[in-house]
Amino acid sequence: MSEAQTQDYNEQIKALEAQITGDMFADMEIRDQIHNLKMKRDGIKPEGSDFECVGCGS
Repeated sequence: MSEAQTQDYNEQIKALEAQITGDMFADMEIRDQIHNLKMKRDGIKPEGSDFECVGCGS
């Protein structure tokens, strides 16, 4: 992944984190988006799985 792509993911994550209200239920979708972006940024997925988060159940 290029430095520009990593920076883009970091900017998206920062923008989403600024929207967090502290209400767990209201923030669930935002936190899920942040989680997915971090997984893409870090190249993480469950070992031996073609699935992103679905494979690990989170």
